[in-house]
Amino acid sequence: MTTDLVFTRLGETSCELAESPVWDAVNGALLWVDIPQGVIHQRHLATGAQQSWRLGDVIGSIGLARSGRLVVARQHEVGFFDRHTGAYEKLASVGPADAGLRLNDGKVGPDGAFWVGSMDLSGQSRPVGTLYRVQADGTVEAKCAGLITSNGLAWSADGETLFHSDSRGCWIDRWNFDASSGAISARTRIATPGMGDGRPDGGATDAAGTYWSAGVSAGCLNRYARDGRVLARLALPVAAPTMPCFGGEDLRTLFVTSLRKGPQDGPLEGAILTARVECPGVPVAVFADYVASAM
Repeated sequence: MTTDLVFTRLGETSCELAESPVWDAVNGALLWVDIPQGVIHQRHLATGAQQSWRLGDVIGSIGLARSGRLVVARQHEVGFFDRHTGAYEKLASVGPADAGLRLNDGKVGPDGAFWVGSMDLSGQSRPVGTLYRVQADGTVEAKCAGLITSNGLAWSADGETLFHSDSRGCWIDRWNFDASSGAISARTRIATPGMGDGRPDGGATDAAGTYWSAGVSAGCLNRYARDGRVLARLALPVAAPTMPCFGGEDLRTLFVTSLRKGPQDGPLEGAILTARVECPGVPVAVFADYVASAM
C-alpha cells in the first residue's frame, strides 16, 4: 500500500459521521457536515476560526450556491441555508417520503444543478435508491435507479465525465456528461472493489483526470484512472474515511472526512485529515440559483 502522503488533523472537531467536505474559495473556508447530528461546520483556513450550525435533523450533503447560500440535502428534501442569518428555505421534495430511505451524497454539477442520491436504511441492501438532478426552479429529475447507497459523485475537469459509486453495491461507474442539458449516457462500470480494497464512499477528481475514492472499509484512499485501474492506494490514520476533497488557494490541499464508530476508536476517528498533494483538484461548481450574490 502506498503511503507517500503525510496526513495531519485539521482542528479539534470530532464528528460522528463527517461527510460532504466542500471548499469555499470565496471565503477561504472548508465546509463539511456531521450527518446524524444535522450539523454544518465551517473552518477558515487562514485564521482557524470555526463556526457550526445545527439544522435539527439529518443532513446528507451540501453544496455552494451562486447566491452565497448553501444548497442542503436533508432527509427527503433539498433546500437553501443562509450562513449569515441561519435561515433555511425548502426548495423541493426529492424522492418518496419513505422512512426506509434518505438522501445521501450530493454535489453541484457543471450544469449548475444539484445532484443527490438516496440510500436504503433497512440494513437489507435493498436496491431502492435513486440518483436525482435538482434544478434551481425546484424541478427534480430521476437519473438512475436501482441503487443501494448512492455515493461518490465527482466530475472531470472538462465537465464531460461523471463518476458515481454505490457503497453497498460496491461498484464505481463512469458516465458521459452533457453540461448543457444535464444528460448522462454511456454508463460504464470501471471498478468493483471489495471490502479489503475499500468500499467506495465519497469521491473527488483532480486536474489530471484521476478519481479519488474513500475506501471506507479499508482505511485508505484509492486513486483510479479513468478506465478503473488502481493507480495508488494511500493508507490513512483512520479506519473509515468517508470523502476526499481538494481545497486551499492552489487546490493542492487534500481534505478527508471520517467517521467514528464508538468509544473504542482512536483519537483521529471522526476527524478531518489534511495533506498536501502535487496535482491540484477540480474546482467545485456552484448551484445556479436566482438570488443575487450576497457574499
